[in-house]
Amino acid sequence: MKQASVFSAAILTLLFAAAAVANGQQRDDRNQSKPAQQSHPAQPAHPQPAQRQQTYGGNYHGGVQYNGPTNGGVHHSGVPQHQQQVRSGFVQSRAGSWKDEHQSWTQRGGYTGFHIPDARFRLYFGREHFFRIYGLPLYFVGGQPRFQYDGYWVTIVDPWPESWGPNWYETDDVYLDNTGDGYYLYDNNYPGIPIAVTVSY
Repeated sequence: MKQASVFSAAILTLLFAAAAVANGQQRDDRNQSKPAQQSHPAQPAHPQPAQRQQTYGGNYHGGVQYNGPTNGGVHHSGVPQHQQQVRSGFVQSRAGSWKDEHQSWTQRGGYTGFHIPDARFRLYFGREHFFRIYGLPLYFVGGQPRFQYDGYWVTIVDPWPESWGPNWYETDDVYLDNTGDGYYLYDNNYPGIPIAVTVSY
């Protein structure tokens, strides 16, 4: 019995020693490969913003580009949404009476979402930076449309006016702006009508 215990202990010791030697050899291999890796130019810790890319309907940035119709949108997982699902979602977020249902951020108690840095906002947001929602990554959260633009997720928290065309999100040029109390989506076909949105990163 003692011989079996001594034999088992010896085998375990040899296994641990072999594992330690193998681990040390892997470290040496990694250290030897480091000079080769250092010969490449260093990558910045944070990637630089992409240059503006002209696409249909406006300027896109941050890897979000118009890639043609995607059956009405693309879920954040990359799974295409069926056009009927997207239309149904937008129909549900339409106002019955926009004048009664619309609320500004001041009426909502103030904007509490993410604040886009001013320098970046001037480059990619505002009246001169329009786009179309159709074709952007899009899904619905609690019945509210959420799409990705310039690397940010934008959730439409206001209902859209019943006077707007039923497929405005497919055909109309829109832009995001900050009026001082929060972010709003504007449709170029219906000027002066702010739709409250919240931004998240």
